Amino acid sequence: MKLIYRELHGYKYETLSVYRVETDIAKYVRSPYITISTEGWLVIHKRYAWNGTSGPIRDTKENQKPSLVHDAYCQLIREGLLDKKYRKYADQEFKRMCIENGISKFAANCMYIGLRLFGAKGCKPAKKPRGKIVTID
Repeated sequence: MKLIYRELHGYKYETLSVYRVETDIAKYVRSPYITISTEGWLVIHKRYAWNGTSGPIRDTKENQKPSLVHDAYCQLIREGLLDKKYRKYADQEFKRMCIENGISKFAANCMYIGLRLFGAKGCKPAKKPRGKIVTID
């Protein structure tokens, strides 16, 4: 599926269209910008913001989709909508998608190892969440 996005201040990127990918997770999960269906589809809605790859890895056209999907899974885990046991699945999907998009198995495996060693922080709830939540009646 085609990914359409733009660069964004505050985060790196923002989707300009819906992006959908099959997943092995078949349970209903819903947040304002991410949905997982009981049929096993991860749907990332228009205007979802994500940070691309982290650490020494630079963003490329080959890792944009994997980073988007990985960030969506991590956000659902951070928000308590997916169990933290799905972190390993998210990391494995990142690796699989990287290989599918033309990244060598060696490079994808190196990135996967980096996620396993240093990625736990990205799935932990923030002590100071980004942005202020405002409710007006």
